[in-house]
Amino acid sequence: MRGARLAAALALPAVLSAQLAVEGETVYTMAGPAIRNGIVLIRDGKIERVGPRSEVRVPAGYRRLAAKVVTPGLIDAYTVVGLSGYLNQAHDQDQLERSKPIQPELRAVDAYDAREPLIAYLRGYGITTLHTGHGPGILVSGQTMIVKTVGDTVEEALVRPDVMVASTLGGGARERDPGKSPGTRAKAIAMLRSELVKAQETLRRREKKPEEAARDLATEVWIQVLRGEKPLLVTVDRAHDILSTIRLGKEFGLRLVLSSVAEAYLVLEEIRASGYPVIVHPAMQRAGGETENVSFETAAKLKAAGIPFAMQSGYESYVPKTRVVLFEAAVAAAYGLGFEAALAALTIDAARLLGIADRLGSLEAGKDADLALYDGDPFEYTSHAIGVIINGRLVSDQPQ
Repeated sequence: MRGARLAAALALPAVLSAQLAVEGETVYTMAGPAIRNGIVLIRDGKIERVGPRSEVRVPAGYRRLAAKVVTPGLIDAYTVVGLSGYLNQAHDQDQLERSKPIQPELRAVDAYDAREPLIAYLRGYGITTLHTGHGPGILVSGQTMIVKTVGDTVEEALVRPDVMVASTLGGGARERDPGKSPGTRAKAIAMLRSELVKAQETLRRREKKPEEAARDLATEVWIQVLRGEKPLLVTVDRAHDILSTIRLGKEFGLRLVLSSVAEAYLVLEEIRASGYPVIVHPAMQRAGGETENVSFETAAKLKAAGIPFAMQSGYESYVPKTRVVLFEAAVAAAYGLGFEAALAALTIDAARLLGIADRLGSLEAGKDADLALYDGDPFEYTSHAIGVIINGRLVSDQPQ
């Protein structure tokens, strides 16, 4: 990470005007065609009106901002930022607890550091929302949440406190130490199936004798998964592991979200038929091990197959501990996805997948006023994010 860029990201500008008029040579609303010479009016944290400059009058007293390109604030559909910190030291790495292979009771909201410098770093590129939490690497690592990239506390940043249960299947779920479970793929799925069966039995007992049903944190989460209240987010890459994951989901009638899916190109029809959406691996993810067959073209192939998907920065094991989904989507756009679909994967499609499209993902009247302003094509590396607005407030004006 360049020192000057990090320094700029760490400095949060003063909160500015609650009434804004954002003018863009091109405004991508993601709710319809792009608007040339458009205006977005913002009042009290919400979008008031969107339209062409010829049709939208800017009221007196509104502060005007201008950019070549205006988009909805970008959404990182899966990350560990806020639990994983930029120092890459034990004290700021809370994304993975290795004491047990199955820990659905762990909550991201209990570990999120709203002051983590990586949050401001991402915000500087126009990323306004993170689906973050426990990461891949053990069978079940914990729960995820959705936050905005502002605030000094988790309460100030929070959009939804509990969203999905993060899991890993395939080789990535194997325990590192010989003799510890799960040591094989079959053992991992058997352990997961056992937890789900146990939760089913608990539900049956409660229906018969509610007062006698034992309660514990892990079982409560599995019951929510069985009821479809929380999707199971499964990081899985090998084609045969993807199929095993789909089979398990159908067996228990689960809401699944597939994550990473490096070998999706081998089983596109099966993924499409399952109806499960995908949070695709970062386009520039390193190839090796389970992800040896990652491809710049995976997102384009998912789009062509009609599979709903969004983009993620994922888990990064080296400094600066996070990728930037803007850059990952730019590569996917160049490798067959195209501009509009790549931008959708960072905005409205991500919002729909995460269940927050009623508030975020597009520029429409009544939605949260989260916007990203650029001095050129957002997917060109020579362009800069020249302004970021979250909840109707200008929170960054340092070009990144």
